[in-house]
Amino acid sequence: MQTALTIAGSDSSGGAGLQADLLTFAAHGVYGTSVVTAVTAQNTRGVGTVLPLPPSLVREQIDAVVTDLGADATKIGMLATAAIARVVAEAIARHALRHVVLDTVLRSTSGAVLLDEDGVGVLRDALLPAAEIVTANVPEAEALTGIHIGTVAHARRAARALLGLGARTVVVKGGHLDGAPIDVVDDGRDVIELAGERLPGRHTHGTGCTFASAIAARLARGERPIDAIRAAKAYVARAIAAAPGLGGGRGPLGRVPADAPRDDVPSE
Repeated sequence: MQTALTIAGSDSSGGAGLQADLLTFAAHGVYGTSVVTAVTAQNTRGVGTVLPLPPSLVREQIDAVVTDLGADATKIGMLATAAIARVVAEAIARHALRHVVLDTVLRSTSGAVLLDEDGVGVLRDALLPAAEIVTANVPEAEALTGIHIGTVAHARRAARALLGLGARTVVVKGGHLDGAPIDVVDDGRDVIELAGERLPGRHTHGTGCTFASAIAARLARGERPIDAIRAAKAYVARAIAAAPGLGGGRGPLGRVPADAPRDDVPSE
């Protein structure tokens, strides 16, 4: 059985963070392991307290998991501090981790800071070049590149700028754009626009985590990056449509089978 490692924060509501990642790994038939970077007190209405773990404990968790169970793919989410981000970057090099999917988590939707200012610099300088695939929403891509993104054309510019920072494949997600949520995928050779439908409802908590972990799971299973990205986008759409309606705010996604008929995969 393939293994996938998530390095992320804990979401007490279970909708995002490492809890969402592990559920997504399981849905894809991949054995999930986890490294906790921070503990949060949050629910569907927002994030309250954030308590980062000691960087040494993050390092020990990574070493313990990777040296025993291995990691066919690794998904990186919330890192909280620059010190933790440095530890993760060092561990990627030390263990030669492959199929690294970096979800550039900077803030929660409710506005809570999930990576400190110095940590953003470490993410940009050390983690972007170490990742096989980088997933960034519009505010994150703007913060990392300084490019205003109001259109798909702007997203294409930002994706190319992130490639210039060392990323190998970039996905700038279109959920914050007006109109259809078009994701821009750039691997330095081809630029692909993945269209999708904007589904009604407020139950979208954890979409970014789920998308990145679905990509990681599929890379662990041996899929090509573009195929993994396409299928992960379709998976998230089905999960939003199947949301159980829990909570008084942005509720969690539904749990759906990983694979769907081919006609369920969005076209370019």
